[in-house]
This record gives sequence, structure tokens and C-alpha cells, in this order.
Amino acid sequence: MSHLFSNEMRFHTWRKLWLNLAIAEKELGLPISDEAVQEMEANLYLDENQFAVAAAEEKRRRHDVMAHVHTFGTVAPSAAAIIHLGATSCYVTEGVKGTTGTQASFLALFDGNHEKVLALDKRVTELMGFAYAYPVTGQTYSRKIDVDVLAPLASLGATAHKIATDIRLLANLKEVEEPFEKDQIGSSAMAYKRNPMRCERVCSLARHLMVVYQNTLLTSSVQWFERTLDDSANRRVTIPEAFLTADIVLSTLQNISEGLVVYPQVIARRISEELPFMATENIIMAMVKAGGDRQEAHEQIRVLSHQASAVVKQEGRPNDLIARVKATEYFKPIHDQLDSLLDPSTFVGRAPEQVDEFIRDLIAPVREQYKAQLSSAQEVQLTV
Repeated sequence: MSHLFSNEMRFHTWRKLWLNLAIAEKELGLPISDEAVQEMEANLYLDENQFAVAAAEEKRRRHDVMAHVHTFGTVAPSAAAIIHLGATSCYVTEGVKGTTGTQASFLALFDGNHEKVLALDKRVTELMGFAYAYPVTGQTYSRKIDVDVLAPLASLGATAHKIATDIRLLANLKEVEEPFEKDQIGSSAMAYKRNPMRCERVCSLARHLMVVYQNTLLTSSVQWFERTLDDSANRRVTIPEAFLTADIVLSTLQNISEGLVVYPQVIARRISEELPFMATENIIMAMVKAGGDRQEAHEQIRVLSHQASAVVKQEGRPNDLIARVKATEYFKPIHDQLDSLLDPSTFVGRAPEQVDEFIRDLIAPVREQYKAQLSSAQEVQLTV
């Protein structure tokens, strides 16, 4: 992801766009030499010297696109006169639409031939690997597109935050822990601490991901007529930040899931502590089946539950609800059923089957679709 938003990739893409524009214009009859195309093809990547030239040009011209047009021309001299021909600055980020989106400059280049302008747009789109281009735009595509692109990332942020928060809560109960290195230090003062710092990081970055999305809404909403130039600086920060943040959130979640530690005995102890309260409805139903009155059974178990709760909360002693039920004459008809009524497996319903069905019907097909990518996937190693 860092590579995709790097200067190397950015300006390589610009040069590729200029090359493809020249190729399409040449195919449609403009006088562009083979040498010009060949020199452009041979210099699609910038070296350190080219970056230095571009930086000097931009400092002088205060225009990044024209700085790179001139820089490209220094290594493709045969193409210097036709690089960016007919295009506006937004060509390198928006498409073949011309200064105001009317394609007037390209229409002038082709002597009023509308068919050639349409063919140029289509050909450049094809050469860049896209199936289609937005049919109607101004000089730029609608900034509402940025809203649509970043909305799923913001949604991912909400999901990631929820996952990491739940793990943090379970870690507090000591039922689950994220990976913790042998020599990892949780606190400079409290040596015993095992902070879920990865999940804390996911929550922190996920909030940023949800918030940065708001920039696209604000930018889209304040465009003047077809476009206002106060969108540029904001988008250059917002869009890369969103994708880079989403990338590290996903990477960190992968690292957490690959090393997640579960403590079944702690979970079993917690279930045993809470199970008597969870079983109250089963006890009521059993009493009704044994001939009891539902409302009376409810009242009896309510009183005993509150007494047991007071023992746990006020005296710090174990939950004694079942002992109270066994000592109450009213519940004698079901005393021999209490062990079965407290079986944890009777409380899960179809949860195991639902998990198996979900993996089989929804997850497995997706994994099959991306089998090639998954086969080359590697574990995520975090250094901080």
C-alpha cells in the first residue's frame, strides 16, 4: 500500500498516462514520431536525478504537473513538444476531458472530428486497463466518487473497532489475550501488566479511519459549480491516509488473530459462575412441565436469584442459587433434573451448526475465489 501511494508510483503513473495519450493520439493521426513514443516508453520510471530535476522545476514553476512535464522531456527529448498534448493538469488524475470537461482542446486537435475525440477517450481508457470511463464530468470527476470510495473503508473502521474492543473486554476478563511477546513490556511502572496494545492501536487507528472519511463528504459538498481548487490539497492527504490506515488496521488485526490466545478454563469458570442465573428460565419451564404455575415459579426463582446475587455482590462469596433451589420445598418436583438443566451445552442452541454453515456457505466460496492470493499470504510481523 505504501508503494501504491509513493512518489515513485505516482509519477510513474503520470508518465504512463502521458505515454498512452501520445500512443492514442498517434494512432488517431496526430504527427507524433516513433522516436517520441520509444523514448517515453524507455523512461517511465524516475531515478534520483529525475526526482531532483522535478523538485527544482516545481520550486521554480510552483506547478507539479508542469514540473514533471518538463522533467519527462529531459529524458524523452523527441517527445518534449507533445507530452501532455491537449490535456489539462487534471488529466493525470481525472481523464481525457480537457480544461472544463468539454474536450474542446482535443476537438481542436482533431479539427472538429467528434468521433476521433470519442475514440481517443476510449483508447486511453483501454490502454490504462480500465473497462470504462465516467461518461459525463467536468474537468474532474465528481468528488462524490471519493465519498463512495472511502465509505467502505470507514465501514471497515467501525468493524475493526468493534472487533478490537470486544477482544479488549475479553482480555479484561482474562478469557482471551492478543499475542504477547516473551520480552514484551506492558508498563514501565507496573511490571505485571499485559496491555492489549495491538487492539488499542486498532481502535485508535480505526477511529481515525472513520473520521478521515468525513473529509470527502465536506469536500464534495462545498464544490463550486463544477469544481473548486480547494479540493486538491485535502484529497492528496485524505485519500492516501484512508487507504494506508485501512492497510495497517487490517495488518494488525491479522497479527492479532494469528496469535490470539484463548483460556478455556477461565471461560469455564466464568460460565459456571453465571450459569445458575442463566438457567432460571429452564427451571421455570421444568416446573411448569411438572404441573406448577408459571407465575408462581417465576416469583419463587426471582426471590432466590436476588438473594444469591446479594451473596455474590455484597459478601464476595460464590453464587449459591442452585443450593437455594435445592433447599426450597417448592422446587422439589425438579430437584433430580437440576444437573441436566445446568448443562452448558443446552444453552448454545444451533450456534455450532450456524458457525459451520456460515463457513461452508459464505467464507469457503470467498476463500476459493481468492485461492491464489491466499496461497502466497504471509504472517504479519509487527516490530512496534
